[in-house]
Amino acid sequence: MKEVRYIRAITEALNEEMARDESVFVIGEDVAYPGGSFSATRGLLEEFGERRVKDTPISEAAIVGLALGAATQGLRPVVEIMFMDFLTVCMDQIVNQVAKTRYMFGGQYQVPLVIRTPCGGGLNAGPQHSQCLESWFAHVPGLKVVMPATPYDVKGLLKASIRDDNPVLFVENKALYGLKGEIPEEDYLVPIGKADVKKPGKDVTVVATSRMVHQSLEAARTLFEEGIEVEVIDLRTISPLDKETIFQSVEKTSRLVVAHEAVKTFGVGAEIAAMVAEEMIDCLDAPILRVGAPFTPVPFNLERFYLPNAEDVVRAVKKALAY
Repeated sequence: MKEVRYIRAITEALNEEMARDESVFVIGEDVAYPGGSFSATRGLLEEFGERRVKDTPISEAAIVGLALGAATQGLRPVVEIMFMDFLTVCMDQIVNQVAKTRYMFGGQYQVPLVIRTPCGGGLNAGPQHSQCLESWFAHVPGLKVVMPATPYDVKGLLKASIRDDNPVLFVENKALYGLKGEIPEEDYLVPIGKADVKKPGKDVTVVATSRMVHQSLEAARTLFEEGIEVEVIDLRTISPLDKETIFQSVEKTSRLVVAHEAVKTFGVGAEIAAMVAEEMIDCLDAPILRVGAPFTPVPFNLERFYLPNAEDVVRAVKKALAY
């Protein structure tokens, strides 16, 4: 094992997959000479050349459209969209073209296309550069949506996404880029669609995504000192959703809290809550509770009040236990 930062785990995954498979190439704004807006593609141009590491004009729709065409012709493009908020500029390409091409052509085309994009607050980047919009895309059949929370998972899931024959929206949280963690020296994959129990517990299940996994683990440590054992599940993949892992945990704890950074209203947590309520409500001893951001744009200078945190998770767990 070796210790790396989250952002460098991404770089390693890209480097290894491009070396393994010549059909893999990287395309996006500032991915070549600048090395990416957050340095994820640093060094790839020098290693693989301009043919496989392409800087583009500022047109997200054109970038994704080009990548879709390349994917249908046997290549494996990895697109970088500089901020998740900018997916709105290429929404038609992603939702109406990328997600539906294989279906509309009866499986004649595969679409091995990965769209990497950073989400989330923490950098005071303002309301147009700080959103978590994963629930929009999880709502679209034909797209896989991945949100890794650790260096180990981000590398293994990115490699798995590049090798997948279907389109994957790969969502990275900007606040995690500097996070350190251990990864194996050897090649490995993390399966898409499989959640991970980051901390076992018996009293309350907390299902979390991305940055909120770490906030939930912090909350679990605080609560453990009070004799409360929280089971923290890192969803890792939003779509397809790992129902089995969630259900097994809720069957054990009888209480569920869902935590994500995105706005709570109409978020992924609402889908998980509805799914559990529909299929295993008899197992619950308390209402399902959600932790998420308030229903307002991300403020520029008030992020510390806006972003959900460990204290919010602690309050939700105690509320669930109060019933």
